[in-house]
Parts: sequence; C-alpha cells; structure tokens
Amino acid sequence: METGKASINPDFGKGKTPKKQLPSAEELARGIRAGNRAALSRSLTFAESKLDTHRQLAEELIHQLLPKTGNSLRIGITGVPGVGKSTFIEAFGSYLIEQGKKVAVLAIDPSSSRTKGSILGDKTRMEKLAANEKAFIRPSPSSGNLGGVSQHTREAILLCEAAGFDIIIVETVGVGQSEITVKSMVDFFLLLMLAGAGDELQGIKRGIMEMADLLLINKADGDNLREAKRAKAEYSRALHLFPPNPNEWIPQVKTCSSLEKTGMDDIWQTVQQFEEQQKLKGYFFENRQQQAVNWFRETLGELLIQQFHKDKERRERILPLENLIKTGKIEPFTAAKKMVEDLWSTN
Repeated sequence: METGKASINPDFGKGKTPKKQLPSAEELARGIRAGNRAALSRSLTFAESKLDTHRQLAEELIHQLLPKTGNSLRIGITGVPGVGKSTFIEAFGSYLIEQGKKVAVLAIDPSSSRTKGSILGDKTRMEKLAANEKAFIRPSPSSGNLGGVSQHTREAILLCEAAGFDIIIVETVGVGQSEITVKSMVDFFLLLMLAGAGDELQGIKRGIMEMADLLLINKADGDNLREAKRAKAEYSRALHLFPPNPNEWIPQVKTCSSLEKTGMDDIWQTVQQFEEQQKLKGYFFENRQQQAVNWFRETLGELLIQQFHKDKERRERILPLENLIKTGKIEPFTAAKKMVEDLWSTN
C-alpha cells in the first residue's frame, strides 16, 4: 500500500525524525493521499493527542483533506463482549477485500478507569486482516469516552477516507446500551448477537435494537446452528413490534459463522441494498449532513468545558461549589446552572 512516491520525508515514520520536529499539515496530507501508512498512522496519533500543537496540526490537516473525504461506506459494528466482533470483522473484512474493496478498521478498546490504559490488541486478534496490504487496522483507546467509541473517531474516519479506503468499519468497545453513539457517525449500523445465551426476547435491549439496520446472529455453526435459527425467528418477530424507521428501511435479521466464513455474501448484499435504497430516497446524504451538525454541537460543548477549566479564576470557583454539593447544601444542577450564568454574565 505504501507507494514511497509521495513527497514526504523518506525517514518519516522510521524513528529518524527529531522528536521536536513536527511534519507540516501539507507533508502529512501528501503522504495520506499517496497511501503512505506511516503518514496516516501518525496523523491519527495527532488527532487523538491532547497536546494543543498536535490538535492544531490535526485540525489543519483535516481541513486540507476534507474535499477528499465522504466517498466511503461507514459501517458501525457493536455487540456484547464475547459475541465475536473481532473474528467477524476479520472474516467480513477479508471478504470485502476479495470483492475489490480497501478496508479500514477503527477498533475502539476500553480504557481502564483507574490506569487510563488500554490493551489495544485488535491487530493481534485480526492478524490475517492486519497483514493484508488492502486493509488498515487502527486500535484506539476509548479514554473513558461514553458510547463505545473514541472522542476522535469521527476525525479518524475522515483521515481514512482521504487515504482512499472504500469501507470504514468502526468496532465499538462492547459495553452495552450506550453504544448507540456509534450510530451518529456511520451509515450502516450492525448489531452482533448470540443465540443460546438465555431468553433472547428477555435479553432484547429495545434502545439499541431500534438503532440497528441489521441484527446478525453470529456463531451459527455446529451444534449452535439450530439455536441460531430459533433466535433469528424470535428476533424477527420482535422487530415487527417496533415503529417504522423514519428512513423507511426495514431492519433484517440474519445468521452467520465467522469461523466458517458463511453468510458473508448475504450480509454484504444487505448492506448494498441499504445503501442503494437510502441514496435513492435521499436519506443517505441527509443522514451525513445531520451527523456533521451533531459533531459540531458535541465539539462546541467540549470546547466550552475546556475553556472553562483553562480560566484560572473560574476554575477556582468550582471547588467551593463542589464542597457545597458534597455536603448536600446545593444540588448539582443548581450549581452547574450558577456557573453557566456566571460565565455569561462576565462576558
């Protein structure tokens, strides 16, 4: 995948660049457009960084690359731990590459609430896919971010699109109901499920099921095949109880075996049908536009909080309020409202 023809420092990504010397946004952009993996990887690192200099570089880079983005199909994949997300993604990603696609996988790993560290072992779990020159796997820590995704997943999607990847797969942490956040940044949302793990209907989480475009019963092989078919029938009946989707898409339930690599044709056909229908009816690009607005609103909130904490005078006013909250002398909502009112009254 690396061409070596981009006008980028030949020592870039080889550990020979001085630590304090940052590449320019133009240099990174040229490397990304040329398919240079080192340029893409380092750009993703800058996008995830909390350093102001790195963030400014990432913002400038994305601004330059924006015209080259938006041409991929973004697929979000979630499911409870143990459902086989990584195994499925390796099987499905390999299938897509056989269909002539270039696949990028943004795998979000849970961060420890105590150490803030992450294992970031998705490349190990998807060893064959990681070795394919038409695939790119980027593990990223969730860093305590809710919703099963990283704070900068949207930026990572844009950078991978600019690098020429046709399919962007976002694998969420696998923590449960809150993972509907990924729905706000992808085109197609796939929910992986297991059969034989208890009463399927009792285990249905309506919130996340209503968001899914495809419910996929994984591990439909061997002795589990009959259970998978039964689960498919039960989930299909349950979906009929939900109200129609605003985008007119009728969610489907299918089975597959990531181990035996069966069902991949059917899954890809469903994804293509979804894309075709959504574009035909105008929902596809309408969804993309709304996602951009949502991104703006979320970023606005984050920046306001950051600015609030950077102001020493206002930061010093927080501690007394927190002490009042601890002693029950003021409610959290009232304290927050007081701080916001104070912010606007002094501007």
